[in-house]
Amino acid sequence: MARYTGPKTKIARRFNDPIFGPSKVLQKKNYPPGMHGRGKKRKMSEYAIQLSEKQKAKYTYGILERQFAKIFEVAARKEGITGENLLKFLEARLDNTVFRLGAAPTRRAARQLVLHKHITVNGELVNIPSYTLKPGDVVAVREKSKSLEVVSNSVGATLSKNFPWLEWDSKSLVGKFVNYPMRDEIPEKINEQLIVELYSK
Repeated sequence: MARYTGPKTKIARRFNDPIFGPSKVLQKKNYPPGMHGRGKKRKMSEYAIQLSEKQKAKYTYGILERQFAKIFEVAARKEGITGENLLKFLEARLDNTVFRLGAAPTRRAARQLVLHKHITVNGELVNIPSYTLKPGDVVAVREKSKSLEVVSNSVGATLSKNFPWLEWDSKSLVGKFVNYPMRDEIPEKINEQLIVELYSK
């Protein structure tokens, strides 16, 4: 299963956004990485800005280029605004949903839970992080996995975040993907229109 395995802090500093989770480094070094990071910022071309936004979305959701392009193709074929469709399908991924529900502290941890067969969908084991959920699907932590430290710690530390498109019972560790989220419900700071413009070239 292909995924990004490089340094997380450098990526977060490049976009000046804690896309892999809270980071103290951003508070100390709020400038891009590298020897010229503190230097005068160069004016970015339109293409560079669009490309940067796509890279940010890929790193945020833990997806590599080929898979991201496939999701964009599906989003472009669906009715509605392509950029919003793109984010909706990214949010509907199983690993992302496990993270949103609070069963894992990060998307990477959620991906591991799915890969190691700790998650079920509608009562069936699913070990494919990119599995796309449909409205009404029930996502749960496998009965034998409910005592896992990573799960109990994450559930205990998770604040009552409001994701209207999800339902979650922290006692039974069972959740539901109610529907696709609206754009204003998705908290990620991504300008999806720039990504659409990039793929339209």
